[in-house]
Amino acid sequence: MSGEAQPVIGIIGGSGLYDIDGLTDTRWEKVMSPFGSPSDELLFGTYAGQPLVFLPRHGRGHRLSPTDVNYRANIDALKRAGVTEVLSVSAVGSLKPELPPGTFVLVDQFIDRTIAREKSFFGPGLVAHVSMAHPVCRRLQGLLASAAGDIGIAHQSGGTYLAMEGPQFSTLAESNLYRSWGCDVIGMTNMPEAKLAREAELCYASVSMVTDYDCWHDEHDHVTVEQVVKVLLANAARARELIKAVVPRLSQRRDACDAGCQHALDNAIITQPDARDRGIEKKLDAVAGRVLGAGA
Repeated sequence: MSGEAQPVIGIIGGSGLYDIDGLTDTRWEKVMSPFGSPSDELLFGTYAGQPLVFLPRHGRGHRLSPTDVNYRANIDALKRAGVTEVLSVSAVGSLKPELPPGTFVLVDQFIDRTIAREKSFFGPGLVAHVSMAHPVCRRLQGLLASAAGDIGIAHQSGGTYLAMEGPQFSTLAESNLYRSWGCDVIGMTNMPEAKLAREAELCYASVSMVTDYDCWHDEHDHVTVEQVVKVLLANAARARELIKAVVPRLSQRRDACDAGCQHALDNAIITQPDARDRGIEKKLDAVAGRVLGAGA
């Protein structure tokens, strides 16, 4: 994005966060994607004059398991809707005693242990390799941390998110293994979501909301479903507060992201123009149209 174009903020809501209150001029709209059906219709609206687009990751009513979410269609649909930055909100388990339930972790690294998902928009006939060394937009992460601090949300800025396939939770051995790797939280949805957002040249940041300790914790077996749900709902309420607090800060951007997210594909496409699959190229009109249109 360049010039004076106003950013469009996309919110991907996770467990417990299925809508955003306080929006005006709202409408639910179906956005078609060549990669299949997104999780749900997209909710368009404005908050304090800022355009927002909300997508419930699991669908309204939580119909989709983490493996069944069509991550490619979700990101593609958001890009087609004009979204420039994505705030991903998800429920996670804590792998560290200093991150108790109710804490928000603004992760900046991922370990991807998912095994049954489409992880790229590209493939045979049109190959691309994007850098994932720093998978989160540092500008978005910094603004989220500032907003969380200002409204009193307990949070940690930075951390590693272990993405597991699910839908089952970890075994005790797995939980202890991930702790030995130095991971902070564990969840099931930020991968391949973050990878696809990078391929789509979207700014992306993750708000990981701790609902419970993973099974490594001595008190894990004493936590009831009712307690987890109570934390989940409280987290969702605070997530809405955080989104509303950060929106005015995001609205201040009128030029390109200084983290360079919008140029992720500049040198990523390897396949030569005359060897590209035109069918795949057509499907990528939203995700990669900027570079494909230039004959990159």
